[in-house]
Amino acid sequence: MDKLAILGGRAVVPRDRRAVAWPIVTEEDRKAVLAVLDGGELVSNSDTPTAVDDLESRFAERVGVDRCVGVSNGTVALQIALAALEIGPGDEVIVPALSFIASGLAPLHQMAVPVFADIDPVTFTLDPADVERKITSRTVALLPVHLHGMPADMRPLRELADRHGLAVIEDAAQAHGARYEGRQVGSLGDAAAFSLQVTKNLPTCGEGGLLTTADAGLADKARMIRQFGEIIEADKPRDYLSYRLGWNAKMNPVQAAFASSQLSRFDAYERARQANVTAFLDRLRPLPGIQVPAERPGSTHAWHILRFRFDAEALGIPGVPPTALRGALRRVLRAEGVPMSQYQLRTLPQQKVFTERTGFGAGYPWAAADHTRPPEGSHPVSEAVIADSLTLQKRHLNPGSGELLQRYADAFEKVWANRDTLATIARADA
Repeated sequence: MDKLAILGGRAVVPRDRRAVAWPIVTEEDRKAVLAVLDGGELVSNSDTPTAVDDLESRFAERVGVDRCVGVSNGTVALQIALAALEIGPGDEVIVPALSFIASGLAPLHQMAVPVFADIDPVTFTLDPADVERKITSRTVALLPVHLHGMPADMRPLRELADRHGLAVIEDAAQAHGARYEGRQVGSLGDAAAFSLQVTKNLPTCGEGGLLTTADAGLADKARMIRQFGEIIEADKPRDYLSYRLGWNAKMNPVQAAFASSQLSRFDAYERARQANVTAFLDRLRPLPGIQVPAERPGSTHAWHILRFRFDAEALGIPGVPPTALRGALRRVLRAEGVPMSQYQLRTLPQQKVFTERTGFGAGYPWAAADHTRPPEGSHPVSEAVIADSLTLQKRHLNPGSGELLQRYADAFEKVWANRDTLATIARADA
């Protein structure tokens, strides 16, 4: 076991132990889906309660808000939140430079301009100091992302928003069950968006999203927007009248029933995940040159994605560029059976859709109202994180992955014991 697998040694994680199911589909999940199919309520714009209503009620109670609106996916949940808050052409929305592309596209779809702020190097969430530097007279909202399941530092962001009269929309797509200073994410802003995409901690059987808010008026607007701008009321016939601009962004009751069934087991899964991930990170934390995912004091990490940063100097192989070390570690660890991946190849402001500013044509929305903001500058922390980090995704979500994660820890320790060989591989890549 001492010889690295990439050089012909035996891998720490055997091939027959590498496949991990997620989501876990149980007989209860199948019964929930079949009940919808047998019941006949297959769309949510019904004048009688559906599985969507049940999921909305249960999730709102769990998060600690009055209202929840089920929609077709997490990206749409963000867009509808912005639309319900009347954010539109020429407005600026501050977004973290490191996130999934949907965080930046949602304002763009509202003809608003995403303005990117840098992140904290440890939590990977919005840096309030950089946010403050980016606020202008056009700024109308902050869009903090609870990236990888780590809550953004909401208290200083909320203080900034209150001081400048800004809305706060939480992107909680990856953060189901995470807490910040005793409160669930999804209850910390004016509205929040969750994804139920099949890879998430709370999955559905495909795509789905939830919008949460404590504002009943905002929730009513969101319901209209998801259904062509119409008002759908229980026990009243549909009038087919559109009262505002809307889309067809409803959630399917089959998806809702599956997610509700998963929600019934969420707490048990989350307890196991917390124990498994904590034990895994405790093994890795003493290794030199590795920064493991961290919890901010007063917050609870949902551990949707585990991102690790690497420092060649601290690892004892000075002079190796971060990208070369990252590439070598990825190859060496994957050979041992640890499926490390990059997850994002560039920051949001480096994505072509934002650098070229073609948008809707003729430079819109940037051209709206003679918008003159110069091109985005650098975001050094976000750029450094992409250059020197790797992620572990999905395998650790299964509550039975504790033993597998311990094997992953064995693999890390094996690689660290062969740092001379790792250094040779990294220098060859430099």
